[in-house]
Amino acid sequence: MKTAQKTRPHGVYIVEGEGDNAFWNRIGAAWPHEDGKGFNITLTALPVNGKLVIREPKPQEAQK
Repeated sequence: MKTAQKTRPHGVYIVEGEGDNAFWNRIGAAWPHEDGKGFNITLTALPVNGKLVIREPKPQEAQK
């Protein structure tokens, strides 16, 4: 398994609304622990509603 420092981070988002009308605001990043049983999370903001969504990074080809 790759070390946490070499993996691309997961995105941490606040999601307001639902479905096609949802607004995703990235507020940080999460790196999986080497054993796969947790995350180190860095936030640049805190959600008012207390709800966070953590998503795996998109494949690099899709980001171009």
